[in-house]
Amino acid sequence: MKLYIAEKPSLGRAIADVLPGPHQKGDGFIRAGNGDCVSWCIGHLLEQAEPETYDPAYKRWRTEDLPIVPEQWQVKPKPKTRKQLSVLRKLVKEADQLVHAGDPDREGQLLVDQVIDHLGVKGQKKTSVQRCLISDLNRPAVKRAINDLKDNQVFMPLSVSALARSRADWLYGINMTRAYTLQGQKVGYSGLLSVGRVQTPILGLVVRRDKEIGDFVSKPFYEVVAHLKTKKGDCFTAKWVPSEACGPHQDEDGRILNRSLAENVVRRITDKPATVMEQKKKKKTQLQPLPYSLSALQIDAAKRFGMSAKSALDVCQGLYEKHKLITYPRSDSRYLPKEHFQQAPSVILAIESNVDALRTATLNADIRIKSKAWNDDKVSAHHAIIPTQKKMDMSRLSTQEKQIYELVARQYLFQFYPKHEYQETIVSIDIEGGIFIAKVNQVTAEGWKVIYAISAKDDKSSATLPALRKGQMLHCEKGELQDKQTQPPKYFTDATLLAAMTGIARFVTDQAIRKVLKDTDGLGTEATRAGILDLLFKRDYLTRQSKQIRSTAAGRGLIGSLPTSATTPDMTAQWEATLEAISLRKVNYESFMTPLTVRLGQLITQSLADLPQGLRGIKASKPTYRKKRKTRAKKST
Repeated sequence: MKLYIAEKPSLGRAIADVLPGPHQKGDGFIRAGNGDCVSWCIGHLLEQAEPETYDPAYKRWRTEDLPIVPEQWQVKPKPKTRKQLSVLRKLVKEADQLVHAGDPDREGQLLVDQVIDHLGVKGQKKTSVQRCLISDLNRPAVKRAINDLKDNQVFMPLSVSALARSRADWLYGINMTRAYTLQGQKVGYSGLLSVGRVQTPILGLVVRRDKEIGDFVSKPFYEVVAHLKTKKGDCFTAKWVPSEACGPHQDEDGRILNRSLAENVVRRITDKPATVMEQKKKKKTQLQPLPYSLSALQIDAAKRFGMSAKSALDVCQGLYEKHKLITYPRSDSRYLPKEHFQQAPSVILAIESNVDALRTATLNADIRIKSKAWNDDKVSAHHAIIPTQKKMDMSRLSTQEKQIYELVARQYLFQFYPKHEYQETIVSIDIEGGIFIAKVNQVTAEGWKVIYAISAKDDKSSATLPALRKGQMLHCEKGELQDKQTQPPKYFTDATLLAAMTGIARFVTDQAIRKVLKDTDGLGTEATRAGILDLLFKRDYLTRQSKQIRSTAAGRGLIGSLPTSATTPDMTAQWEATLEAISLRKVNYESFMTPLTVRLGQLITQSLADLPQGLRGIKASKPTYRKKRKTRAKKST
């Protein structure tokens, strides 16, 4: 008997649906007509053991016990899903062949591997486990996956990477949370001080942004615009570019701070001749936007519809599991396998049927165009989020489900339109010895941008320049002084905070670390970012003011009490880079865990050396009890 172990019941049912009938439904499994069986986990069936499992003395929180580092790691069944684990135990014993059908990512790999290990599978039975990678729950896609099973051993580095992450998060979260909660009590703070290697740097980003805004002092600066006219009467404007001699009157961004200087330039150029010194024209193209990863989709959903990261993820999960309209959503990839290109006509027909607003776009799509999204080298266990080939009555969807599906569909259709093309023109003009620049972009081919109407705010192609040539004489009718003020940074929103989490490199303070970061590195994973943000709100470290995300007094107090290394992305960036290296077989488990344990000891010593004065006088939103602390500390990612 072949046993398929899916991560969730919905995936299990999708697998059973393509196996021979008749089907016999049991309690926690489905048996196919050929004797094969499908069962499932219900998310995580196992969880990291609590500290008191290793030593009953750890039930009481004491600084002298820190850091707690298990010698032999233990996992235990989750009480609510213990029954399903028993079902799997019996079926695994019966099975001749096991098929791992966890979600196609690191966490999905570990989730089922851990169950197989926990149930004591050994020898040939374990080494012969096969891997089934499913990212689309529709019948044809599932059938293709079932007929293309892989050797599970090939994916073990993903499992090791996820295991290292899980244990490291446990070590860091349990120990740092206990240390700072105990220290907080000494200054009168009664709440849980949850510290995690991902959540705390995210909170740090917000706290530092809030402080930067609070400390910001606006300063005036000045720009000069020349209003020019050709002999034919064509009018346009050009902006003054200050010379090196103006350096003493500029700030670090090159803005003029001396009003008298700007006024003098205005007087000098008004009603004066001007000469075209140089004109540069350059053809430019803008490639089709890549299909969505989860974070990219969450960012767009936040910008367009004001959805939180968690709401967008929940909607995506429903579109994938319940409606089967999109592929696996917890993906960090924005690329597609080349073999998927053959399915494009069917996917486009499904979009045409499902979304009236995109019908014209589907009819004009050119399936001969192959964008850079189709790249096997950039696809690992999962690919970008795209629509499936399924057609359905869209009235069954909620408003948010329709909004997300349309975003995913439009992003997919971009791949079958030409590049956007435009001509950049830059003209340098001399007026009384000063240099003025006029710059415009003129669209020469709309390409993929024709799919949606670009708002006037974003459309820079409306400005035009008259026909000009080098040496041409012009007339400056007047100079215009523009009074401006420096602006503070903007408060984070769901969209900008998610963008900051995925673009971690620009917030990393260590230059050496910044160099090795890739564009795809970020704080947390595609699957965890929404949950971590939600956790920070629930723990009253973050709050919303309209669309703005701001830190609370407790959040600011916590960040002010922690060492800088715990509140900046540098450490977690190193973790993510090393964990990725483990999944690629470039680094082993021990080379990650050993230095981490040493560093943890140093952080605990540092935390106990000083009281968190920044929390003195701050009241916790809710009293924290020992039992709740124990539970929450485990989740301090």
